[in-house]
Amino acid sequence: MTARFRRMGRQYESDPDSKAKRLTKESLHTYGRLLGYVRPYRRRMTFSIILLVFSTLLGLVLPLVVQNLVDVVLIDKNMARLNQLAIGLFVVFIVQALFSFGHRLTLAYVGEKVIAHIRVQIYTHLQSLSLKYYADHRTGEVVSRLTNDVSQLQTAVTDNLVALLRQAITLVGAAVLLFWLNWRLTLVILTGIPIISLTMVFLGRKIRQAAKAVQDALAQAANVVEETVSGIRIVKSFVREAHEIGRFSARVDETFEAAMQRAKIGAVLGPIIGFMAFASITLTLWFGSFEVINGRLSAGGLVAYLVYTLMVASPIASLAGLYAQFQSALGATERLFELLDTPADIADRPNATELPPVTGRVEFEQVDFDYTTAVALLKQVSFVAEPGQVVALVGPSGAGKSTLVNLIPRFYDVGNGRILVDGHDVRDVTVKSLRQQIGIVPQETILFSDTVLENIRYGNLDATQAEIEAAARAANAHDFILNDLPDGYQTKVGERGVKLSGGQRQRVSIARAILKDPRILILDEATSSLDSESESLVQEALERLMNGRTSFVIAHRLSTVINADWVLVLEQGRVVEQGTHSELLQNPNGLYYRLYQMQFANAGDWRLEIGD
Repeated sequence: MTARFRRMGRQYESDPDSKAKRLTKESLHTYGRLLGYVRPYRRRMTFSIILLVFSTLLGLVLPLVVQNLVDVVLIDKNMARLNQLAIGLFVVFIVQALFSFGHRLTLAYVGEKVIAHIRVQIYTHLQSLSLKYYADHRTGEVVSRLTNDVSQLQTAVTDNLVALLRQAITLVGAAVLLFWLNWRLTLVILTGIPIISLTMVFLGRKIRQAAKAVQDALAQAANVVEETVSGIRIVKSFVREAHEIGRFSARVDETFEAAMQRAKIGAVLGPIIGFMAFASITLTLWFGSFEVINGRLSAGGLVAYLVYTLMVASPIASLAGLYAQFQSALGATERLFELLDTPADIADRPNATELPPVTGRVEFEQVDFDYTTAVALLKQVSFVAEPGQVVALVGPSGAGKSTLVNLIPRFYDVGNGRILVDGHDVRDVTVKSLRQQIGIVPQETILFSDTVLENIRYGNLDATQAEIEAAARAANAHDFILNDLPDGYQTKVGERGVKLSGGQRQRVSIARAILKDPRILILDEATSSLDSESESLVQEALERLMNGRTSFVIAHRLSTVINADWVLVLEQGRVVEQGTHSELLQNPNGLYYRLYQMQFANAGDWRLEIGD
């Protein structure tokens, strides 16, 4: 069995021949896929190529003029002929410049449109991926693909593609004229082409591998930056600036090492190709002079031949660099296509229907769920939440409370069993129609770096100013927005709402949920990190929000579930108890009773109130 080993983030087989073949097929497939994005603009692309062909062919006229200059003008001292050649060259170069402008602009348009389309397609695909993908992939890695990888691809599709086409046409055109001038000399030159080509292919493959390692290292560095910036308070509170600098420096050093490996290969490739090309020119000069001495080539023909040889050598040397850059871009392209090929875990079934407006009845039937196949997180969970009920979920950390509520809007799919909303299996309806009727107020409120108004409007993009203000009033947010914020509803909240206090962020989040007007509501311990005054205002707003809606409340404090209609007690992924608060307190051997005793053993007032 062929041994395998991992290197630079990819698997390579120990059999180099089979691997080389596979890489070639991969390269062709990747390039073909990339060209598929150009197909909608094929008319512009064809027009650009036609202009490029004419522009490049006009550039091939100069050596023929030089030949005429040496063989006719200088020997015969013909001034009239000299003036004709000079005027003709001016006309040729003006027309060439116009053609060059047209093809560059047209090709740039195509390239930029392709890149814009790829960016939108990648971002759209990212929106379709489930929470599992984001749990498995760090934010810095995802951002790196949208920035670094696309930038690499952009260079290949625009600037490099223009240069590649121009050099290829020059190479072919000059080669044809070389055969026309002296086929014997041209055959001698062509003996070096296979050696140059094989060298380019071999070193180009190495460059692509090194370039992919650079992109992987950049993604790791970007991830450190993202983690540090988002957790800057923790970094500073633990005085870990030096540690984070060291961590980032280590990632940068890895990027530097990978980049230097790529640079070393590129540094070898250019001089080797250049040496081979200019060695061919030296051979041309010797053999061409031999042909002139033997009368098979004129002196002007030799000069023209040398100019054409330089025209051939220059594209070959440039092609080496362009080939290296294309190989670098190919590594980035493969990463982008890997992302685009990642299937969405949560998707509508082919026969999925729209979920009609619901009353809010939610039923779990023998539900099992696991993030991995190793350990089940939820096991045989069954319960019914009737419309308008408040269902509280309590239990130790890691019991599966958040996992359970994440299954209702299909952030994840159940392993076994099913979840019904008004009798509809959530997997049989469209994800959009399901989530439109579910509102979530998380423990860690996330606001966008926009105005307060736009953050509330996020709950209903068609809402009017009056509707937004009404939602803010119901969330106890209207007064602080007008009185405490400098620009009222137009105040920018900063990244993740950093310019607002915890209670203010939470009330804006509640206003957003009120504006959405969902039939099913999920609250993830929305008051756990607030002071008493803020908690009171938020709790009042939450009561308005929950009124008439089926609500699931994740609670670490038992005080928040006293008035719940139904309580689910979870332990190690199982519902070990369920009932009302009073009913659960009747079982002194139950988990709920023990949790209650731990929190309220010294809170006599609470116990008396509960007892009543």
